Amino acid sequence: MHDRARERPGDACHALDLGDDEPTKVIHVVRLGPDNDVIWPGDVIGLSYTVDLRDSESYLGCLPDLGLDENVRLHHVALHGRGCHGKRYRRSAPWKEASGCPEAFISVADLGEFGLIAAIQAVLPPDPSAIVGIGDDAAVLPTPDGRVVASTDLLVEGRHFRRDWSSPRDIGAKAAAQNLADIAAMGAVPTSLLFGLAIPGDIEAAWVVDVARGMADECGRAGATIAGGDVSSADAVMLAITALGDLAGAQPVTRAGARAGDVLAISGAVGQSAAGLALLMAGSAESSPTTSMLAAAHRRPQPDYEAGPVAAAAGATAMIDVSDGLVADLGHIAAASGVRLNVVIENLPGAGELSAAAGLLGADWLEWALAGGEDHALAATFPALSDVPSTWTVVGNARPGSGVLVDERTPNAAAGWDHFRPRGA
Repeated sequence: MHDRARERPGDACHALDLGDDEPTKVIHVVRLGPDNDVIWPGDVIGLSYTVDLRDSESYLGCLPDLGLDENVRLHHVALHGRGCHGKRYRRSAPWKEASGCPEAFISVADLGEFGLIAAIQAVLPPDPSAIVGIGDDAAVLPTPDGRVVASTDLLVEGRHFRRDWSSPRDIGAKAAAQNLADIAAMGAVPTSLLFGLAIPGDIEAAWVVDVARGMADECGRAGATIAGGDVSSADAVMLAITALGDLAGAQPVTRAGARAGDVLAISGAVGQSAAGLALLMAGSAESSPTTSMLAAAHRRPQPDYEAGPVAAAAGATAMIDVSDGLVADLGHIAAASGVRLNVVIENLPGAGELSAAAGLLGADWLEWALAGGEDHALAATFPALSDVPSTWTVVGNARPGSGVLVDERTPNAAAGWDHFRPRGA
């Protein structure tokens, strides 16, 4: 570090000016706090100096060791440090911890593609089962069953999430959840996830790292790990997720196995995400504990991943992830199986919370329950009532015919989400 930096202890909130002696590439970023040791002109840094990586969250109160490689590149990740470093400052975002001095802003463009990849990789838990893990051209994963269950999905900013409504960890968790739920809906156990992330260069690098943390959080909840990913530049944030799963020797549960006489059941509530979206749009998300819960259901759905394999073991004949709305997704089972499904309204779980929110907004809670998407509950048919697992709720039955009925009547409007339906139609 050149002595023109003129950094002294206690000056950690001032930007370092490296002049013409800037490193060719900053691989990682360290924010220095007021108590950090500072390199003085004439100091010699040896290659044997170690890096203290014990703080996995990178909240550093001090910097006891500074490791420099032979290209004089900073070799530690501290994007969220309590100290300040950099040439730009802005008010801390709500999802970040408050700092004692102005929050430094380090953009994706500042960090660069490989610096960003290294920062993301540093916060992802290792996969002990991977034959070849993150860091190579491709991951090599074991397949104990000999078959791989795979699902992919795409999230686009402004359509699936909004950065002013959701924290980056919520966005990452939601992206992972909607793919991992598809694996569970096949009766499989989620094992791995791969992601593609496109972001504008002016987004804060710490925001992107927290999206990765959110994906890792949700993978951990499902018993899966992140096997790899890619980043690219774009005008808006987009995430492409591929989830993988293992059937553990069982047969997959598809949409096509329901039979007349089967019992219809769901695991989880329906309509909560749609209600949360409506509350967020109306600015009423924090009106009460109930509205806060519904808004959280939209920001960060909580699928019951174990419910899928449990249902498969109990003899489920057909199953689906409720992502586009209950009636729309049950319609897929009805069409694939050649049966008619009837939903009994009074059996739907969570009606009380939906009704309370609907009263606040002057809305119809039943529309949320029947047509709202992104709950990622599971719906399945079972041969008999006795086959339904205890964590599932019976909401109807299957009979000869086609389509979906609600309380023995055909729904009035096209229910469910269609990406290409004109807005307002």
